[in-house]
Amino acid sequence: MRRSRNDRRKQIYDDEEQNPLTGVANLFDIAMVFSVALLVALVMSYQLPELLSPTENITIVKNPGAKNMEMIIKEAGEPVKVLDMSENKGTGAGEYLGAAYRLPDGTIVYVPNDGNSTGT
Repeated sequence: MRRSRNDRRKQIYDDEEQNPLTGVANLFDIAMVFSVALLVALVMSYQLPELLSPTENITIVKNPGAKNMEMIIKEAGEPVKVLDMSENKGTGAGEYLGAAYRLPDGTIVYVPNDGNSTGT
């Protein structure tokens, strides 16, 4: 028994009519690709491509000098840490390592301890 072309077309269209979700089957995949593209665009707009690299170390300071200052630290192979700063001073025993100075142009210079002075 030989089928005509119209019979084959009819069979193809009948299969599509049976499944109404064929047009949206890959909607989840499209949403995932869109969300990843949006994430990459956001990182690139802040000019921080280091956030996407697994081998880069990066530290971001939010609101420097303010009461609600935060430090975001990303180290290679470690989870991202968020440190909230407070005005409370830490106490305890420690070793004096040196001094840090802020220059008029805003750069910070660290001067290590020469080992002769005693710490407090």
